[in-house]
Amino acid sequence: MFTCDTTSINITPLPSVLLRPPSAATHSESVLSDQALTAISAWVVQINNDISRALERGVSIRQLVAARACAIDDLLIALFERFGLNDTDLALFATGGYGRGELSLYSDVDILLLSLTRISSEVSAKIDKLVALLWDIGLEPSLSVRDTSDCLEAAKDHTVASALLEARLLTGNEALQKVPHAIVNKRWSPREFYEVKTAEAKARYLRHNATEYNLEPNIKTAPGGLRDIHIIGWVTKRYFRVSKLYDLVQQDFLTEKEFDELQFAESYLWQIRHYLHELTKRNENKLLFDYQRDIAELMGYETQPDDAPNAAVERFMRDYYRCAMQISTLSEMLINHYYETIIETELPDDERPIKRPINARFNQVGDQIAIAHHRVFAQTPAAIMEMFLLMGQYGIKNIRTRTVRALKIAARGIDQAYRDNSEHQALFLANLKEQNYLFHRLRAMNRYGVLGSYIPAFAQVTGMMQYDLFHRYTVDAHTLFLIRILHRFTDPNYAQDFPLISAIFQRIERKEIIVLAAMFHDIAKGRGGNHSQLGETEATQFCLAHGMSQADAHLVGWLTRYHLLMSMTAQKKDISDPEVVTVFANLVGNVTHLNHLYVLTVADMNATNPQLWNSWRATLMKQLYSQTRRILRADIDAPTNRQDMISATRKQALARLDSVDNQHMNRDEVLRLWDDLGDEYFLREIVEDILWHTEAILNHPPIGRASDTDSAPLVVLREHRELALDAVQVFVYTQDQANLFAVTMAVFDQMNLDVLDARIITATRDFALDSYVLLDRSGTLLTDKDTQQELKQRLIDAFKNPAAPKLTYKRLPRQLRHFEVPTVISFDFNEASSQHIMNLQTLDQPGLLARVGQIFLQQGIEVHAARITTLGERAEDMFYISDQHDAPLSADKLATLKSALITSLNAHTEDKYT
Repeated sequence: MFTCDTTSINITPLPSVLLRPPSAATHSESVLSDQALTAISAWVVQINNDISRALERGVSIRQLVAARACAIDDLLIALFERFGLNDTDLALFATGGYGRGELSLYSDVDILLLSLTRISSEVSAKIDKLVALLWDIGLEPSLSVRDTSDCLEAAKDHTVASALLEARLLTGNEALQKVPHAIVNKRWSPREFYEVKTAEAKARYLRHNATEYNLEPNIKTAPGGLRDIHIIGWVTKRYFRVSKLYDLVQQDFLTEKEFDELQFAESYLWQIRHYLHELTKRNENKLLFDYQRDIAELMGYETQPDDAPNAAVERFMRDYYRCAMQISTLSEMLINHYYETIIETELPDDERPIKRPINARFNQVGDQIAIAHHRVFAQTPAAIMEMFLLMGQYGIKNIRTRTVRALKIAARGIDQAYRDNSEHQALFLANLKEQNYLFHRLRAMNRYGVLGSYIPAFAQVTGMMQYDLFHRYTVDAHTLFLIRILHRFTDPNYAQDFPLISAIFQRIERKEIIVLAAMFHDIAKGRGGNHSQLGETEATQFCLAHGMSQADAHLVGWLTRYHLLMSMTAQKKDISDPEVVTVFANLVGNVTHLNHLYVLTVADMNATNPQLWNSWRATLMKQLYSQTRRILRADIDAPTNRQDMISATRKQALARLDSVDNQHMNRDEVLRLWDDLGDEYFLREIVEDILWHTEAILNHPPIGRASDTDSAPLVVLREHRELALDAVQVFVYTQDQANLFAVTMAVFDQMNLDVLDARIITATRDFALDSYVLLDRSGTLLTDKDTQQELKQRLIDAFKNPAAPKLTYKRLPRQLRHFEVPTVISFDFNEASSQHIMNLQTLDQPGLLARVGQIFLQQGIEVHAARITTLGERAEDMFYISDQHDAPLSADKLATLKSALITSLNAHTEDKYT
């Protein structure tokens, strides 16, 4: 039974008004005076304060959640008597978490009033007053009032049944003490209850992305949360009829060590929950960015002198994620253990899993692998690695619980001698070569301690997170997800999403090379210094130690060191410039390196944050890959300088023009137009877009001056090429004017359109050809004709208005408020184009590009091209700029521009806008 000791906590006793013996007058209409209500409300607040102070003194959180439950017990028992309900046949039960004796500061108080017979109207009136009083004094009761027949009907709902399993009699009719449990036993068989609760858990996992590693986890319902401990109690209490978790140890269902691990992890989550409630003054269970820093500090995570700005909160979240993984692993194992030992043994013969020997050490039992006897790992340590290899070879995804328990013990014995054993090394590499279920096998290795023991550096990054919106997963989860995405490149179901990458990866014979690079690419994070260079050293040493050739070890090390090179080049440099591509090609060196790097980079970008992978990034990567491959293969037609690229693009466009599909365009008109468009246009645009633009311009009436109302600028839209489900291309053709970029950005911002890329080109006859790739948040731009027309008209009206564009100020989104991203601006000079390249890093705030455009307009800056990159909470944008006469900017002008931008951007992140 539930008991608590509050002697060391100094809990304030109940107000005297509730301690006096009730009289007949007590049950009258005015049960308690306003003064008494105030006293009880103050007592509830004081109880919370008592508990918080006790926690500061070092009292165990386990004692404190029990102490609050005891205090509320006393209150409810006193009120039950005060309202005369002890004179009825009612029984008052605590249910749910309260029934277990667990109450955090603002947890719901789950109670059941149970009667043998139908409840009279007189008793109902008393109950209504009791409930109203509980709300008045600041408690949030979750009350059920039922007779036994109602309760039996309600228990058809498994959530009601779960609450009844936790029912604890507080006061009233003692004859009903065992009724709630008996009702559950009558309504649910052990198998039915197991199946419905495990189905509920699966659905709950899916609602939280099936991972313990959410950026803002719910510590109650997410994988690895408190619910994963509760489900152990629910399914076992239905069968074993125990009242507390430790009873399962005495039933030989749970080991002492497993119980201790669950107790420690549960206490850790309870402490976090306490501080969440204390900070929010409500029943809050979601660990939002709003609270993570404060809770880290309250939990004792201090910032050290040499720490990075977010080190303390990152250490706190790392420990949370490790705790969550421990809970979810134990919960999964124990629920499976329950099925194997309780449910499976009662199944009909035709439903029981068939046992087939694999070898002398392992059996296959249904869809699981199992050790043949309990000493397999002790007698044959190599069997640890052998088991995972067999799972791949035989297509086995799961492990029997008895084997998991033995494996966890064996994993603790993996030491340097084990790692140096050539047989073990060969088996580990064989596991990486075996692609079947590789992600699932490595995930199991990680969860059960094998991977971290075999590669100690991997254990250091387990649970490690980065406090930002870009890196969605912890380092270990990201690494394993990357390997899962590599497997998708071989899956026909994903071939349409990654056509070129899939074809390249499937032609790579030694896939373990990329898998090893994936495992080591982020392994040195958190150590200080360049994690890519540190990882290269570690990866190379690991490969050589495992008997791999110098060439293979070098390739794995090279991929580890340069795993960011391709994404950074594609997103942050002008890959339409042949010199940029040539420098990249020289660093890559050969097509083999390029193929491996391309595959690894795309998988890495998807595994970092799937929401950030889009059609535009896919196109950039493909463009860089294709151009680099031509150079590395010494293609004689590959352009080697700007003029060669311009000529090659015009030649390809002309060939497409002469094809059957484009013969409706007049060749002479096209060539005259192309001569007017200028060289820069053919340097920056691809053939497909050139033909699209050409046809649109030739079909549009001649455009006069911007102030001429008889002819409007050309604005056309279409779906973005290739993986274009989420992107829209907008092409604008109009006479050039100083504020084009500024007004266009303002209009896009007003219509909630995110800019991925901008190409602003001035033709030889003073016409602007602006091309934008947009993300349409609502997904209706291409299907809603009214929205399309609104965008076109807004742009045309803005072009005709020479005044500065009006900006719409928007509140900073909640998540962004918790990040400090300093605004950093630097300039490079591009000799070929005689333009400055402005690199801007800042917080990704609403209306960012519109404000940048406004400053450009004020400073007389002409924008020739832009590359827009958003990485979580951070914007990293690049602009090719000059003065309004296409001349380079002076040092003084650059300094003035930089100062104006920093002032404007910083001003818009102040509190008045957030």
